[in-house]
Amino acid sequence: MPIQHTADPPNVEAALSDLGAGTTPTELFYTRCNFPIPRLDLGTWKLETSGAFGRPRAWTMDELRGLPRVEQTITLECAGNGRTLMTPVPPGTPWGLGAVGTARFGGVRLADVLAASGLQSGAVELIFSGADHGSVEPEGEISYEFNLDVGTARADGPMLAWTMGGEPLTPEHGYPLRLVVPGHYGMRSVKWLTRITAVEQPFVAHFPRKYRYRGERGVIDGTAVGPIRVRSLITWPEDGAHLAIGPLTLRGIAWSGSNSIEHVEVEVDGSWLPARLGRPPDGTGPVPWSVEWAPSAAGRHALAVRAADAGGHEQPEASVWNEGGYGNNVVQRIVVEVDPEALQ
Repeated sequence: MPIQHTADPPNVEAALSDLGAGTTPTELFYTRCNFPIPRLDLGTWKLETSGAFGRPRAWTMDELRGLPRVEQTITLECAGNGRTLMTPVPPGTPWGLGAVGTARFGGVRLADVLAASGLQSGAVELIFSGADHGSVEPEGEISYEFNLDVGTARADGPMLAWTMGGEPLTPEHGYPLRLVVPGHYGMRSVKWLTRITAVEQPFVAHFPRKYRYRGERGVIDGTAVGPIRVRSLITWPEDGAHLAIGPLTLRGIAWSGSNSIEHVEVEVDGSWLPARLGRPPDGTGPVPWSVEWAPSAAGRHALAVRAADAGGHEQPEASVWNEGGYGNNVVQRIVVEVDPEALQ
């Protein structure tokens, strides 16, 4: 059952039990909104490309659909996922660990739209503007905008999507068009997209300034929040579950924004066990893992999971605090109860 933090604008995270291997159903996919959801009419909507383009234009959806279509299975995660596991808890939406989801997105490569619009050689960044807007301090009324460097934008991964799970985007997830940037936290995947502006100087605005690591040990102050940090989750059993005695299969998922998963380990009552890694159903997305466990004693048992990726990144044993509560990929720990009545 999804966990709602705010209703208007909606900010909702998934229950961990709904985050098994494979894609996340759209109705269970986490929702992150800074401002109220805009209601857009596809009949009048257009995507404008402006700034340092040789052929700036206003794209209709039919024109975008005329470009080569692509589909990708992509994991999106809110930068604030795990915020409530920090001490003290930083201000912001009190995300647990369910602000993450995996979906099959369909649309066109961002690079193809940039090329068709004649992106000029002097451009260094792209600014993506959404139709959502609201008031923030100290600027006042603004639209949601975020930047992406030209090198990343021209890579194969970033896409402009109009379907999610084989269906048109829902209003909560950016209808009629959104940017999706694989491997990066979700604030870059701008929803309700209406304009792409190519600029020849770095973009400085509210949200790119907000999403930076400040006060984090070992990170240069002001470093932009970038690729998704390696993380693993126990999706079964849930924290506080009552289990019967006998053989059990502990299950979960692991992912990283910039590298493949190298290994996963599960701790049971202080001893770390290697997990068996599976293959994502679509070949991409979070890696499913499992560990066989046969509890021999009733009572409380402590479980934990940690992952490492091929780039040598590992989950920390303790939260590394920062002012925004971003990128907290601390080892997940839960406690389960083996029911004494199940002992034979």
